[in-house]
Amino acid sequence: MKKPQWIVTGVALLAVIIIFLFGRTVATKKEVVQETHDEHDGHDHGATSGVYTTDSILNIARKQLNTEQVNRLALLEGSITRGDVKTQQLEVYHQLSHFWGDSMQIFAPYAFYEAEAARLENSEKTLTFAARLFLENLQDEQNPSVRQWEALQAKDLFERSLKINPANDSAKVGIGATYLFGGISDQPMTGINMIREVAQKDSTNVYAQMTLAKGAMVSGQIDRAVDRLVLVNRIDSTNVEAILMLAEVYERKQDKKTAADWYEKSLAQISREDVKTEIRKRIAELRK
Repeated sequence: MKKPQWIVTGVALLAVIIIFLFGRTVATKKEVVQETHDEHDGHDHGATSGVYTTDSILNIARKQLNTEQVNRLALLEGSITRGDVKTQQLEVYHQLSHFWGDSMQIFAPYAFYEAEAARLENSEKTLTFAARLFLENLQDEQNPSVRQWEALQAKDLFERSLKINPANDSAKVGIGATYLFGGISDQPMTGINMIREVAQKDSTNVYAQMTLAKGAMVSGQIDRAVDRLVLVNRIDSTNVEAILMLAEVYERKQDKKTAADWYEKSLAQISREDVKTEIRKRIAELRK
């Protein structure tokens, strides 16, 4: 599934605001990927032929390291097999995730080692956290093979979480979203139906409604996206992401007045003065 260009580029202001408000767990420095790979190993949870494997993803990231960083990484990686108890292995996985995330600011290996720690710990909370790391990032990933790899990682983690708690509707929505945004199936309705099942059971499930709204925007069904986002706003009038998405949608519809009104509503939910200043500038431009 390929996003329409306006979704990929978006409104610059909205992108900046979302980053300011919700932040990034780690900077998404991207590896340059030039070819597909078929090799498989024990790390590739859910991987299929034609999708980048964990080994290929990690090897691409390693090429960006200097000699000192390579040596430091080798020591950490060697500690995985030497750790003879679960707590030792967990500590090494977290050290590796911090190395890639905090020191190198490269997303894929950072998220992978967070995922490996979650799989080892096998708790609903950590599995869901790691799954959402991948799911959130893949929605902005432009390389389809890397996006598929991230989607398969997320799907595996959500499925493990669902095994622990079969009533976890958020995991069900997450699995559906991997189909919808991850390109792991040529039948996106598989994912949509999973999310709809949750939304139909509980129409107040904000996560399901927001995911369906984003799916509608990706597919160009703007009016359906508006309906979902307005519903979210009725459920939770403080949901600033939904408010900002509505402002963006109405900008795309060339309805400047309504877009400005939604931007105005967002101000009450934002504490950062620098962000408020940018929004006020946008409101003034729309109301000229």
